[in-house]
Formats: sequence, structure tokens, C-alpha cells
Amino acid sequence: MARTTKTLSLFPLSDLSSEIDVFHHESQARKSGYSLIAGVDEAGRGPLAGPVVAAAVILPEGMTLEGVKDSKAMTEKAREEAFFLINEKALAIGVGVVDAKTIDESNILKASLDAMKRAVLRLTPAAEFLLVDGTYPVSVDTAQRCLVKGDRISHSVSAASVVAKVYRDRIMRSFHAIYPRYGFSENKGYGTAGHLAAIRAHGACPIHRLTFRGVA
Repeated sequence: MARTTKTLSLFPLSDLSSEIDVFHHESQARKSGYSLIAGVDEAGRGPLAGPVVAAAVILPEGMTLEGVKDSKAMTEKAREEAFFLINEKALAIGVGVVDAKTIDESNILKASLDAMKRAVLRLTPAAEFLLVDGTYPVSVDTAQRCLVKGDRISHSVSAASVVAKVYRDRIMRSFHAIYPRYGFSENKGYGTAGHLAAIRAHGACPIHRLTFRGVA
């Protein structure tokens, strides 16, 4: 299990400097003796179709990647450009994918955490400390801290959010070629009016999440 009890005390929740310094949490971890610090985030918790994808990214110390921020605040073109930059500059990147069938068999929270675990375990070199977007720790034996809105306040988590989002979007564009009637290249599996209408007209396809409202 993650050693969250031990590591959380290193970072006072009352410290507001992270609001203006996207390297604050990385710096605090380095002061505590950690060198290889990975940001961890996921994409695809809300869609009605397709996998949930997580990414873990270790950046060189102090490196600012221009244009990299919370992926939700970026255009598709900007994310693609940032994705190439991250792949060029990162010390390590890990990606984890959990498919729709597995999401239905468990639930989206468990699937998201499993995707994060897979991403972290694929890092080479391995991370010494994790900055995890959200409130739930990753089930690995690595020191970590959960950050609410981590993709906005940590540069490493922002990088992970970009990688996860771009990777998932590419998967959904590939699925569009197989199931074109659902418009996956545009909606990426989210419950848009057009997507919902396609489900009503044609039923669910093999990558739909059958336990999600709007599909069943």
C-alpha cells in the first residue's frame, strides 16, 4: 500500500504557495530527499464509451515545458504539440489503459486507480515519489501525495494530464474507424446529443460502458 500517512505530513495543507508556484510540490518532495518525482493523472472517467487512460510523467528537475498546463484548458492542437514536447523532454513516461468491459465489471473509480497503477509501474526509471491528481492514492509501494486539482497546481501532473488525454483521444479516433456511426472522433465517447441519438438509433457497440446512464 502507498505510504501516504508518512508522506502527507511533509506538506502542510495550509501552505498556499502551490497556487502560484507549479513546482512547489516537486520542490517540497526534493527537500525531503526524493529525486525522481512523477506526476500522475487520468483521462476518460466521464465518457460513455472507450477506456480510461492514465499517465505518469517524470520531468527533469526544474524544467518548464512551454504551453503545458491542465489539459482541459488547452485546445486539441495545443495538447498535441505539448504531447510531442513532453515525449522529447521527459525522463520517463508510463501509460496505463483499462477498457470499457473492465470498467463495467468493477467501477470507474477502481478502473481509474488501476490505470494509474499500471502507468506508475511502467516508468523506467521508477518513480521515488508520486504527485497524484485527486483524493485517492495509487496502490503502489511508493511515497506519494494526492493533490486536489493537481493538474492545475503541479507542472508534473499537468504533463501527465496532457499525455493521458492525447493518448486516449488517439484511441477514440481509432475506434471511430471501426464504429463510425457514433462519432467517436469528435465526441471521444462523451455523452453529446449526437452520441446519445446514435445509441438510441443503433444500440451500444462493444466499447460502450454498459453500466453508464445513457447507454443502458
